[in-house]
Amino acid sequence: MSGLTVSLERKAFLAAVGGGVATSFWLSHPTAPTSRRFRAIAFDAFPIFDPRPVSRLAEALFPGRGADLSNAWRARQFEYQWLRALAGRYADFWQTAEASLTFAAKLLALELTPETQAELLKAYSDLPVWPDAPAALRALKEAGVRLAFLSNMTANSLEAGIARRGLDDVFEHVLSTDTVRTYKPDPRAYRLAMEAWRLPVEDILFVAFAGWDVAGAKWFGYPTFWLNRLDAPEERLSVLPDGVGRDLADLLGFVL
Repeated sequence: MSGLTVSLERKAFLAAVGGGVATSFWLSHPTAPTSRRFRAIAFDAFPIFDPRPVSRLAEALFPGRGADLSNAWRARQFEYQWLRALAGRYADFWQTAEASLTFAAKLLALELTPETQAELLKAYSDLPVWPDAPAALRALKEAGVRLAFLSNMTANSLEAGIARRGLDDVFEHVLSTDTVRTYKPDPRAYRLAMEAWRLPVEDILFVAFAGWDVAGAKWFGYPTFWLNRLDAPEERLSVLPDGVGRDLADLLGFVL
């Protein structure tokens, strides 16, 4: 896997973007590239939004059982989304989040009060961004790369999230699979970025948080970068990403 990752002199990069001088870093650094590889990047939500506070809250509410609840909740939400997409019985991201949380709590015999449920769902809808996201996103935009979200989350949630973090001027498009009433990895979901930008598939890099999303995007035809922030194992789906990294410094090295 490490052979797929394009290296970057990370300390120099982080010092540069942290000081707000990303553009001058790329222009002055002796190994700075002279051209970019992609015209646009479509991000899943979670390379940008950090989901870990939800797990921490679950542990605080259910000591010793928080990890079990988080894992069961996440897995069941994916299952509900995919089952509904296959069956043509669509319910949006937050409806499936609530239903799967209720199921997970019952599965684990945990007492989920209305107040506790509301607290967990609120944390899920108010995620912080990863610390490296603002500077890296602005560096990409300054380099002329067009940016968008392409997520199963609703557009309202994505737009509110980036507005809270001062990033609403960075993304050209906020694309939600809710508009086509399905979920990734349905090809109709991935097609949204091509249609929004009117670009060929090879000009758009898809950045995934999960290995299954890498596979879905590759099957559709996108070049892909797996931002494997949580050091997950490779999926066994017969496709590999074009690049892999642990943080957005690795993504910038791959793109620029």
